[in-house]
Order: sequence, then structure tokens, then C-alpha cells
Amino acid sequence: MTETALVVIDMINTYEHEDAHLLLPSVEAALPSLVRLLERARSHGVRVIYANDNFGEWRSHHGEILQTALEGPHAELVRPLAPDEKSEFVIKARHSIFYETPLHYLLTQQDVGHIVLCGQVTEQCVLYSALDAHIRHLKVTVPRDAVAHIHSDLADAALRMMAGNMGARIVDADDVRFDTP
Repeated sequence: MTETALVVIDMINTYEHEDAHLLLPSVEAALPSLVRLLERARSHGVRVIYANDNFGEWRSHHGEILQTALEGPHAELVRPLAPDEKSEFVIKARHSIFYETPLHYLLTQQDVGHIVLCGQVTEQCVLYSALDAHIRHLKVTVPRDAVAHIHSDLADAALRMMAGNMGARIVDADDVRFDTP
């Protein structure tokens, strides 16, 4: 497997949850790097996959999730990152992008052996997804400035764990290589 995919985690969000007030400053700080990363991936023809929580709305689909977020109180954080017509979308219900989703099958079918993880939350969904990718023998890159956190100390520890325990490449978004590292 030689292809790379950019996976955008949980960025289609209304931010109407318990710890949103702790998350929002980090999302706002990461947004410019996320937008640049997304633009670079698209300009290089890299597959972009959104893996997003369904927020317990089991009858919803990705279009409804996006529309709800765009009509929500923080649409300015969603609009610049909205999926385009080529983007793929996987709905997840738990922390890992792989847990009971078709993502691994999708990646295998498309010969993806390297994923770039961006989005939120560094110390939760990004960390667990990196671990699950590592277990599946995928190479992982995490741009430290294109992931958002709730707790900065835990996010720093999570990035160290991804690098040290999972062999993830931790770089700045502008240094992401879209070939397999």
C-alpha cells in the first residue's frame, strides 16, 4: 500500500457539548493550519476522508450532520473545512475512526498505507485513532498544529505517546508529506 489519505476527525461539529468551552480556543488556533493542510491535500490530489461523530443521531447521514453544524452557533469553524464533492465521509459513534466503521476496508480498497490525522480531540479521538491505525500497520502522521485539544498537557502527552509508542510522525502542518514517509 502506497497511497496517502488525509483524515479529518470530528470537525463537523456544533460545539454544543459539555467541554466545548475548553475545546473552542484550541479549534480556533488550529483552524488556519487545518485549512492550509486541506487545501494542500486537495491540490495534490490526496484522498480526503472525513470521520465524524454522529452525535447520537442514528437516523442522520453526513449531509444532515454538515447542515446542522453549518446552521449551528460556530458555523465559522465548520464552513472553511466543509467536505467538497470529492471528499469521502465515514460516520463514527465512538472515539476511534476505525471502531465499527468501514474505514479500514475503504483504505485497503484504495491502497492507502499512510494516513495523516487532523482534527479533534488530540488526547481522545486522534490518539485512539492513531493507535488503531498502528495496530493495522498503517503509517501515521499527525500535524501538531492541525489538531485541537481540550487539555493541553494531555494533548502534549498524547502526541509524545503517538510518536514514541506508535511510531507516528509528528510535524507541523506545513511539513506534512503526502507521500508515504
